[in-house]
Amino acid sequence: MTLNSDTIIHEIRQEFTKLIDYVTNDAAHQATAYEIERGLFFWLLRLGAKLLSLFFVSRAENLSRAPLTLEDDTMLPYHSEKKRNYKSVFGRMPIWGPYFYKQGLTSRWPLAAELSLAEDCYSDFLRELSEFVGVQLPYNVTCDLEARFLNVALSTRPLQAMIATDSAAVEAYYAQKPPPLVATEAEILVVQADGKGVPIIRATPAETKVRLKKGQKRGRKKEAVVTTVYTIAEASRTPEMVIQSLFDQETPQLDPPPKPQHKQLWATLEDKDTALARLAHQVEAREGPHIQHRVALCDGCVALQKRIEKHFPEFELLLDFIHPHEYLWDTANALWGEDHPDRTAWVREKTCQMLHSQTAELIEEFRQLAEQDSGTERQRKQLLKTAGYFERNLPYMDYATYLARGWPIASGVIEGACRHFVKDRLELSGMRWTLEGAENLLRLRAVAENGDWDAYHDFRRRQRHTRLYTTPYPGHLPEQTMVAEGDADPAISALSTPWAMSPGISDCVAVAA
Repeated sequence: MTLNSDTIIHEIRQEFTKLIDYVTNDAAHQATAYEIERGLFFWLLRLGAKLLSLFFVSRAENLSRAPLTLEDDTMLPYHSEKKRNYKSVFGRMPIWGPYFYKQGLTSRWPLAAELSLAEDCYSDFLRELSEFVGVQLPYNVTCDLEARFLNVALSTRPLQAMIATDSAAVEAYYAQKPPPLVATEAEILVVQADGKGVPIIRATPAETKVRLKKGQKRGRKKEAVVTTVYTIAEASRTPEMVIQSLFDQETPQLDPPPKPQHKQLWATLEDKDTALARLAHQVEAREGPHIQHRVALCDGCVALQKRIEKHFPEFELLLDFIHPHEYLWDTANALWGEDHPDRTAWVREKTCQMLHSQTAELIEEFRQLAEQDSGTERQRKQLLKTAGYFERNLPYMDYATYLARGWPIASGVIEGACRHFVKDRLELSGMRWTLEGAENLLRLRAVAENGDWDAYHDFRRRQRHTRLYTTPYPGHLPEQTMVAEGDADPAISALSTPWAMSPGISDCVAVAA
């Protein structure tokens, strides 16, 4: 060990003196706010590195060098001081600590257990910050942010490795997470499911073609099955109220609709049955006498509807109202054209019929219109397409009854999830994923979307400590010492932008603890 705590403390005090001079000297009187703020930021990062080094040195100095007593009462003698590389938000630094070793017996580096270090060289705070950015933004953007604002180099490979490692405990976390308090739940239990394509790297490269045929794509997609469960309060309304919210959007709504309670999102590239079986476990935990109604919402996908009925036999299956409503707009465009002044009035009228559970009449009307000789082939096809869709889903379109009972009839939660949870991150231009890489990201992205980020990473760290070490998980700082969190400006704390840094993986292998 080249430094002791007294040496580092002396250097830190000198740095503080230089910092005061930096903001008060003659040069500072001519500087801009940007120059001083930027300089302070990088200077404080260097100071943070010294303070963190002081922490490690102090901990190592306080450790005993007396022989260790192993589990079988064997004595393991002190051998030497051994170094381990550590990479934090403040940069790379060595951690020195007493190393105990005897040939033919075993070895120990006790500081690893005392600090609850990971197997690799990356700090938990660094990896948590890195992953939070990585689940929101492309990996290369994460690397660019770190290079620009932390002066560190990072490739996407170690970031992907972090996400793969730290997403492994997500299933276990949700398996042990207790259900919401009954007092905070509503009376309608709702499940929703939908699919969204994720561009996947082909196992075998496709034949290179100069120009694709119509409908062909250079990549292929794998469906991510997105599911959600939540409770929501009853909200009885009339078809006319729904019509007003759809077509008279400038008219203020008297009562805001109830909001979903304790919404839990999930997405997986595994098959529909696997996704719905997991959703059924979540539903089982939310059941109780407080649940008065059970509603399942999905689009018109027959395969998904059949599986929902199989996994949730006690739920009333509803066709998401937005989908047949869009069919009406498509039909109106075919009949009237997109610029015709009567188009909106026609859709409004037919939507009102549908909401009054008069869909059977609409099916008959559309089939009769399709048989008339005056229409075009495009109009006839669209009328028959809409009529067939309505007829196939008629058992799930009793909207007048659903509205009277106060049930939700639109799956905005799952539609929004497919867009922002999957598409906005995994379908950006040029992106291609391995199945494993996409699944790992979706797991951690679900943790972030569900508001479980802090709780999950605490769980993950404790699980890892139990796996790696035989000692209890180390205690935490007393609350009064957590100044940075407790006294921070809430507006600034909410931004908590994660950073990461790391060079290659070769020097990140931990000394056996």
